Amino acid sequence: MPQTAPSLTPLVRAYDHLLLDLDGCLWVGGAPTRDAPRALQALREGGKRVAFVTNDTRHSAEEYVRKLWALGFRASLEEVVTVGGALQHHLSERHGARRASAYVIGTPAIFRHVADAGLRVVNGMPEAPHAEVVVAAGHDDLVFEELKLATQALLAGADFVAAGRDRTFPMPDGMWPGTGALVAALEYASGRHATTVGKPEPEIFATALDRLGEGRALVVGDRLDVDLAGAAAAGLDGAIVLSGATTRAQAEEAGADGGARPVAIAADLAELVLGEAPPL
Repeated sequence: MPQTAPSLTPLVRAYDHLLLDLDGCLWVGGAPTRDAPRALQALREGGKRVAFVTNDTRHSAEEYVRKLWALGFRASLEEVVTVGGALQHHLSERHGARRASAYVIGTPAIFRHVADAGLRVVNGMPEAPHAEVVVAAGHDDLVFEELKLATQALLAGADFVAAGRDRTFPMPDGMWPGTGALVAALEYASGRHATTVGKPEPEIFATALDRLGEGRALVVGDRLDVDLAGAAAAGLDGAIVLSGATTRAQAEEAGADGGARPVAIAADLAELVLGEAPPL
């Protein structure tokens, strides 16, 4: 075993791997959370292996690697596990062989994942309202026409696959609606229930663990309904940082209804990893 860095907290020293969320954990918008790059470096120096596991659908894995480096985080492509990759795997297994037609709501990265899964993207074509699969992922330029065509395809019997159910995600000016808000609108309009592939579904964590190998893993994120619930679904411990979507009161109340409880609550990643509380 590699030598454990003395700067790591006792909690973190008990794990071999850390599965880290991005939005609200490593960064908010275009800025890292307090001392997060230093915390990540301490994990690496302490012999911990890491994976970055995100439900954010706006970028490809390659784009996330570039952003990580730009913000001071050392990272490799193999360490980044995106919901887009999970979506591609799901679609390929269920619809790729028959070249199903798909109407897609999402970023260019999501369009590429759908096409790479073997599906025929029919956006902008007359057959869009009759697509065999509707794929939904949040993006910043959503327009009513997308909701209309997706609803028509769902009412005509299309399969419904969504990237996740995140209600919101943190940005510097406050919370923005996430993919879950889009999915809720389409479910309400169509009366259909989406199959989701991102957190809190366990498959995306299983993908990360396959890459990391044997060892005890801790999931670190900022959302109870996504990160903590996903950790529980995958049979893993989860810790909550308060630099994103969850308040301390909400985190402390977690588990009161019989659900998952975090093994730790910290102001941010730096406090969780280094034990250094933010200044008052």
